[in-house]
Amino acid sequence: MTLFLLAYLGGVLTILSPCILPVLPFVFARADRPFVKSGLPLLVGMALSFAAIATLAAVGGGWAVEANRVGRAIALILFAGFALLLIFPSLSDRAMQPLVRLGERLSGPGRKEGIGGSLLLGLATGLLWAPCAGPILGLILTGAALSGASANTVLLLLAYALGAATSLGLALLIGGRVFTAMKKSLGAGQWVRRALGVLVLAAVVVIALGLDTKLLTKVSSSQTNAIETGLAKALGMEDRMPSGGSASLSDQGPMPPFDGATGWLNSAPLDAKALKGKVVLVDFWTYSCINCIRTIPEIEALHKRYAKDGLVIVGVHTPEFAFERDPANIRKAIGDFGITYPVAIDSNYTIWRAFKNQYWPAHYLADADGRIRYHHFGEGGAAQTEAAIRTLLAEAGRNPGDGMAQEQAQGASAAASGEAATRETYVGFGRGANFASPGGFVRGKPASYAVPARLAPGQWAYGGQWTVELSRGRLNAAGGSITMRFKARDLHLVLGSPNSKPVRFRVALDGKAPGADHGMDIDAAGNGQVTDHRLYQLIRQKSGAAERTFTITFLDPGVEAYAFTFG
Repeated sequence: MTLFLLAYLGGVLTILSPCILPVLPFVFARADRPFVKSGLPLLVGMALSFAAIATLAAVGGGWAVEANRVGRAIALILFAGFALLLIFPSLSDRAMQPLVRLGERLSGPGRKEGIGGSLLLGLATGLLWAPCAGPILGLILTGAALSGASANTVLLLLAYALGAATSLGLALLIGGRVFTAMKKSLGAGQWVRRALGVLVLAAVVVIALGLDTKLLTKVSSSQTNAIETGLAKALGMEDRMPSGGSASLSDQGPMPPFDGATGWLNSAPLDAKALKGKVVLVDFWTYSCINCIRTIPEIEALHKRYAKDGLVIVGVHTPEFAFERDPANIRKAIGDFGITYPVAIDSNYTIWRAFKNQYWPAHYLADADGRIRYHHFGEGGAAQTEAAIRTLLAEAGRNPGDGMAQEQAQGASAAASGEAATRETYVGFGRGANFASPGGFVRGKPASYAVPARLAPGQWAYGGQWTVELSRGRLNAAGGSITMRFKARDLHLVLGSPNSKPVRFRVALDGKAPGADHGMDIDAAGNGQVTDHRLYQLIRQKSGAAERTFTITFLDPGVEAYAFTFG
């Protein structure tokens, strides 16, 4: 219930954001009509349309985006005809084009009011509504993209849309009274209607030419995002993973099977029969997750130390980004990280959902009877996890001896410094918090971005020609950059290159070559190249977590950027 309340309140706040401005002319164009028969169906249609399109955009891939573009084009044509009929009522007698006649039937003057036309106009408005992806909507969209379409996802998006419709409805009620007062005082109802028609037509032109984002380049939505973030925190839904493990080894229920795995690496498929009498450690991970990468050495050390004593480790690889679904990429990552224990490929999230898991990394420990007795989320807790393993092995009649696991970690796998003040930051519009380029994101379309002269801690910006999608940014022309103000010892960036074509880049710290502070994937001059889809360690500051300005400039086009992580 808390999630739905959060989504609804986030939608209510949308009216405070500049991204709602292009939609307002379509809503207020019907302010002179009865609210129950006209305004309310319009808002309901808008909410339904938005919920459907947002769900498809989150989980449907490129075909859904293209379908939405076609729908937007049809909606723009419909509203253009609607606007002309408001401006020139005489056109209703001469209109011959089908869409104009449809506009006349829906909104022509003098016709009897009905809800069908308003509902259809609302559906069209929803196609044009591109709300700001603030923290709350970002959580919903990302959850949909990760776990797939579900009734819960649609209902959350609908709650968000209904929240926006509520605030717009209140504005529409006020606007309707103003419209009535103007007609009475001025005796100019037809002129007011024509003025609204001009506003609708102007909005159509602005959206069709992509000028809506350019006209709002000097208007910031950071205040709205700050309110949403505060709301999420107040309701306990801040986008932060909990850390820690079970307080005891109490029974937490049966361990779900691994039937949903789409493939296995380092092992034949493991089922209940193969695991009977074994203590099983299940590790949910994905290969570009820095928190997961830093736990791999301890998991591998546990495997080497306790496999002979009856411990079976199953690494369940559940992807966060689309490129992590490729079995070849997973196989390469396993080799790069030196993983020798069995890995189940869970690209359809079947095992993830069976465990009701929500986090990377997450560890679940089952006893020899197949009952989950322990869990741990996030990094850390290696000693606690090993102690739980030893206890459950002893319960199963095994004697693990006195020696403890000895992990060996280096490079990006080394433990975090514990000093990082900057949080993981995604660079797609779905969860792109603290984005500082003027005008915000242009969603799913090529656009030119600029880097502000000054960035606050945690802020970041694109520079150059990019197409920003739900979970990533794609560089359209050489010379593009990403700049971030951060405080951490280590800075990593998840990057990829289509078809593994090398993309050269250069990194700078405070405008200079990183020198001794370079990461393992660049040299002291800041030079490197993107070849695979993976996490790249770009900065490791020798003096610890100092606050710096990081810039990466790509010398070739085509790179895909996903997320910053820190340590």
